[in-house]
Amino acid sequence: MRWRVFQTLKGLRARRAVPLVLVALAAWAVGARFAAEALVVSEELERADALVVLAGSSAYVERTARAAELYREGRAPVVVLTNDGQLSGWSNESQSNPTFVERARRELIRGGVPNEHIEVLSRRVASTHDEAVLLREYADGYSLHSLLVVTSGYHSRRALWTFRRAFEGSDVEVGVSKVEPGLQTPTPGTWWLSPRGWQSVAGEYVKMVYYRVSY
Repeated sequence: MRWRVFQTLKGLRARRAVPLVLVALAAWAVGARFAAEALVVSEELERADALVVLAGSSAYVERTARAAELYREGRAPVVVLTNDGQLSGWSNESQSNPTFVERARRELIRGGVPNEHIEVLSRRVASTHDEAVLLREYADGYSLHSLLVVTSGYHSRRALWTFRRAFEGSDVEVGVSKVEPGLQTPTPGTWWLSPRGWQSVAGEYVKMVYYRVSY
């Protein structure tokens, strides 16, 4: 008898727990989506002296596609690529393992950007901060007055903050054009279902904290 009572009580507790679990999951999904969307910002410039495609290894496809679109719209006369020096996989086209920046150049050309309007900054960068510092030097050297940074959506808030921080005290206007999540990165509603999403969203918050403390 006692065993049956115990089993009955256990079943009741389990049934009562189900709605709580469902509510918790719904709250998590809403909060996760909000956290992802909060990383995505856009500060477009109608016209810039140069478009800057930030290095991002495998994210080069979505970033170069957006940059090529902006170039075709006449938003800037040149596209600048930063170089993280990372090698990509095997390319049957070139019969080699090209760097991601080489692949990015090819994607820009396929997208309608003339090769002579693409400039690759040869000095290797290891972070968004490195890119911002390098672009400040580049802008000073060529007397540029505006840059439109092109990057992935979840990277856009930190990229904008980092570049504006690096360009403080200059007369260079910096904007950011983001790639909407969902191409090479998970959507805001599903990022927590994949390792790539955790790297893109949760990892980005860790980097933002580090950047605020370090720079």
